[in-house]
Amino acid sequence: MRDFQLPGRSPAMAMNGMAATHNPHAARVAIEVLQSGGAAIDAAVAAAAVLAVVEPQQTGIGGDCFVIMAKNGTDQIVAYNGSGRAPSGLPSDELAVGQGQLEDSSPHAVTIPGAIDAWTRLVADHGRKEIGELLAPAIAFARDGFPVHPRVAEDWALEEPRLRRDPNATRVFLPRGRAARAGEVFRNPGLADALSLIAAKGRDGFYKGPVAQDIVSYLRSLGGHHTLEDFEIAAGEYVEPVRTDYRGMEVCQIPPNNQGITALLMLNILEGFDLAALEPMSAERLHLEIEAGRLAYRDRDAFVCDTRHAAFPVNEILSKDYAARLRNEIRRDRVAEHLPPPLMRKSDTVYLTVVDRDRNCVSFINSVYWGFGSTRVAPTYGITLQNRGMGFSLDPTHPNAIGPGKRPLHTIMPGLAMKDGRPFLCYGVMGGDYQPFGHTHVLTGVVDFGLDPQEAIDQPRVFHSLGETQVERGVPIGTVEGLRKLGHRIVQPIEPLGGGQMIKIDWSEGVLIGGSDPRMDGCALGY
Repeated sequence: MRDFQLPGRSPAMAMNGMAATHNPHAARVAIEVLQSGGAAIDAAVAAAAVLAVVEPQQTGIGGDCFVIMAKNGTDQIVAYNGSGRAPSGLPSDELAVGQGQLEDSSPHAVTIPGAIDAWTRLVADHGRKEIGELLAPAIAFARDGFPVHPRVAEDWALEEPRLRRDPNATRVFLPRGRAARAGEVFRNPGLADALSLIAAKGRDGFYKGPVAQDIVSYLRSLGGHHTLEDFEIAAGEYVEPVRTDYRGMEVCQIPPNNQGITALLMLNILEGFDLAALEPMSAERLHLEIEAGRLAYRDRDAFVCDTRHAAFPVNEILSKDYAARLRNEIRRDRVAEHLPPPLMRKSDTVYLTVVDRDRNCVSFINSVYWGFGSTRVAPTYGITLQNRGMGFSLDPTHPNAIGPGKRPLHTIMPGLAMKDGRPFLCYGVMGGDYQPFGHTHVLTGVVDFGLDPQEAIDQPRVFHSLGETQVERGVPIGTVEGLRKLGHRIVQPIEPLGGGQMIKIDWSEGVLIGGSDPRMDGCALGY
């Protein structure tokens, strides 16, 4: 229960529809789409397009997208993998040379963007509006400008040195000779032109014609192997979610090449502990979360890959017997010392969730990976290109080895939890490598500790990475000392750990309850 004498905010509550995003412009646009008769996926795509303009460091049409939907409040689940592939001509024999990852601004790290394919396909299959109408607000923001919000400005400034490496990025995203500051108005007319072409021509406005030509010619000038045919044949696909049961709920994630299975394995391990008997912010609870994460990440780094090119032991990893064996490796009185650190790093992403009047529930995530992606920007259309190829392994014997036409291990993951055959929680937590930890932290906050969505998202966070336990400033001092006594090497992260949104459905009252992360600029809104 929230202490009203302390900083914080109440969850949003509504009966007809709700959207939770981490920028108020996007939340408002999503609600307007719902009120005008749009379905949840219409509102989600309109909001994602706005975010691609107003949060350019986090997302964009040069990135990827994953979506999980529950149709009409039923157990009919739709999941879409909108991640792009490496170019078909990528010379993997030259790049797969051992350990490490591709350089962040290398053209070889730029995979074919999958977001626009996902947006247009999902709206056509499950929406009620035309893509042109849904992109109109984003086009207006790109052409007319928008005031930069504080968290966006902070992230923008951190990426300024990387932006200066590319002349197009410098021209488009440092127009005053520096990063945009909070309250300043920013415009990207080239992006408005690209979005207008997509509004008029659908996916062909991006994957064929001048936009694709602009992107391909620039990447090839940098030594990339991208072709117009790579863009023409780019397509996502509907997939069957991976699932597990956690305390009577069915928790759904996107299957590999997505890392969502990591969160499911964490939940399976933690299910064997009586978390509800612990204090939510106790060292005991956070220690178990950390150790479960370290075990799950070990398997992620060993196995998650594009399953069209390598085998993945999904049934074994999600079996309760396997989780029990891993659970036995956890000591409640000290840190395990035999586990490797996770391989990935922080990324920049936007997660949003929308529920409409008919209880269509959308869990939606979009990203360009690192801040401003590769910082390679299409010269005419101001499109930031993602660097998802960094998710590949450079070890040619690894299941996730880099290769032509392959999808890399992908960090961004939308979550959905079902209860009694109906959607219960739509949720997601951004933050690259942190995301499985974040999903587990907020979900167990609701299920094991009875927190509402806003309380669960507000809770301070920890994350184990590279042999260190990152602890946000909000974690109680006594808890920090308790973790230190258990053997955790405590450090304070430079930036907050991720950001998230959540909508909970109270079926008995017919009420939607939403939360949005104070670590970002956004909000949950309903009507």
